[in-house]
Amino acid sequence: MNIKLNKIFPRLCLLAVLYLSAVSLVAAQGAPEVSKVEPPSWWTGSTLNPVRVMLRGRNLSGARVEAVGAGVRTGLMRANAQGTYLFVDVVIDPQAAPGVRRLRVTTAAGAGEARFEILPPLGRAGRFQGFSPDDLIYMLMIDRFSDADPANNDPAQSRGIYDRNNKFYYHGGDLQGVINRLPYLKDLGVTAIWLSPWYDNYDRPNEIELKEGRPSTGFHGYNAQDFYAVEERFGTHAKLRELVDEAHRQGIKIIQDSVVNHTGPYHPWVADQPTPTWFNGTRERHLANVFETWALHDPRPDPQIKRATMEGWFLDFLPDFNQDDEETKRYLIQNTLWWIGTTGLDAIREDTWQYVPNSFWRDWTAAIKREFPQVRVFGEVKDGDAVHVSFFQGGRVRFDGVDSGLDSLLDFPLFYPARHAFASGKPLKDVARLLAKDALYTNPDLLVTLVGSHDDGRFMSEPGATVAGLKLAHTFLLTTRGVPQIYYGDEIAMTGADEPTTRQDFPGGFPGDRRNAFTRAGRNDAEQDIFEHTRRVARLRAELEPLRRGALVTLRAAEQQYAYARVSERGAVVVVFNNDAKPAAIEFNVAAAGLPDDARLDDRLDTLKNVRAQGGVLKLMLPARSVSILTNIPAR
Repeated sequence: MNIKLNKIFPRLCLLAVLYLSAVSLVAAQGAPEVSKVEPPSWWTGSTLNPVRVMLRGRNLSGARVEAVGAGVRTGLMRANAQGTYLFVDVVIDPQAAPGVRRLRVTTAAGAGEARFEILPPLGRAGRFQGFSPDDLIYMLMIDRFSDADPANNDPAQSRGIYDRNNKFYYHGGDLQGVINRLPYLKDLGVTAIWLSPWYDNYDRPNEIELKEGRPSTGFHGYNAQDFYAVEERFGTHAKLRELVDEAHRQGIKIIQDSVVNHTGPYHPWVADQPTPTWFNGTRERHLANVFETWALHDPRPDPQIKRATMEGWFLDFLPDFNQDDEETKRYLIQNTLWWIGTTGLDAIREDTWQYVPNSFWRDWTAAIKREFPQVRVFGEVKDGDAVHVSFFQGGRVRFDGVDSGLDSLLDFPLFYPARHAFASGKPLKDVARLLAKDALYTNPDLLVTLVGSHDDGRFMSEPGATVAGLKLAHTFLLTTRGVPQIYYGDEIAMTGADEPTTRQDFPGGFPGDRRNAFTRAGRNDAEQDIFEHTRRVARLRAELEPLRRGALVTLRAAEQQYAYARVSERGAVVVVFNNDAKPAAIEFNVAAAGLPDDARLDDRLDTLKNVRAQGGVLKLMLPARSVSILTNIPAR
């Protein structure tokens, strides 16, 4: 017995010394201080419970956290080595009354408190709706669309980065500006708005990412500084809720532009990571992103190339999240659910999808579907190769053993041949060839189609682009399979050959503008021509169900002529293009469209008169750069 005590006693003494040393250290470092709570709130009845709350502050080592108030209690607690971040599980009783609670943080040196709010769940009716081929999506950049509240253009804490003459600084667009323009968008036929990211951004010039040798800003929203706050130049969380609610009243959905691949270069995490592996690497030592994206769908890739593609810091300065870190993963999933659950938004466009592990996406999409079953996501995989892009759509387990759960993707493989054909006169047949690859996708009918993007020069700045070509492009976009997306300003043929000029201000959206292109009086003849045509075809899409839900059937594909049908139980609509600079004859059989041999068709664009099949064949003479939308479905 004495021998055992001789062995144990020194160990007990050592443990006592270590404990007293730890207590002394905590006492010496001062009372705990909490400066940030993420998430700051959660709702009752959530499928995610407990909520993992991350407290940022000082002197958090060795802290205990106690929930103060009824209906909430705490579980797991874990601080990082620096004592600057503390993770705590907060369990919310399903019957807890809404209201503010306190998280009391206690160490040997004292106590501090943090605010945490319990919210009532938002009603499901008219919210969390998802998107479908019935929708027409309009993508806009908040800062460049409409400025309705000049008071928030140059906040005191960040003066000097608002300058409408500087294409890389803030210009003043805000959420109230979007609210004010909802009637304009509804009149155009828009049913869903994809807003650029609204995360709070850094309040200083970006001297890490120089543009044309000068500092830039994060006006575009993709360099987040705070994932739980709205950029103050755009408005507040309450204003965002107002926008979502008002849009819903007008029959328009709201789509969040989400970013979980990276954060901004000035985020506090960069200098002080919440966990040792929060990011892939550090500011001083990280991989540069090599964009060798082909390796991501290769079952036998060079591991170093794949690692640099997946884990490299985007553009070599945007810190890359490590989604294999359990706390990072949990934080990002909760953040997505929080934005949906506290605003009532309907869908998500997910940035830089391919640079995040599929295993993370599987858990992320599953969490969304558990809480909000109707909410849908489309991802950005910016590549023209349908083999590569289709690899990322969910609904199928891939060679890596993972089904990502992703509903849809931006259809960049279709974007490029459509732009080249309708703008620059490249073969229209290339569009049909691309659509012939639809079998690669699990659901091609849900792909988000586009001919304009905030990351590319505008359609009208493509070589050879004309208003006639843009009209053809929008007609194709609104009549082919998929969910069409129009980029703000393309409906009035705005120009811009590179990224900054692609993101110009919408004319009339800002105080002092010389004209207001939101109105007929403010548009010139060419702008009005494309606006009226886009609105007309959008209304035809809404009226003619096959244009939204019908099967896509190719009827004829020549070098510069293309005919297809959209066929459903309600009938058929035949769309015929002549993309040539001269009139052209086109002939095709209508049996595949389910039309009778002597079908009499009405051209809803008034390009042709007295169109009738003879012996099951349509013979048409189309004018140069023209399109017909033919149907035997009576006009409403």
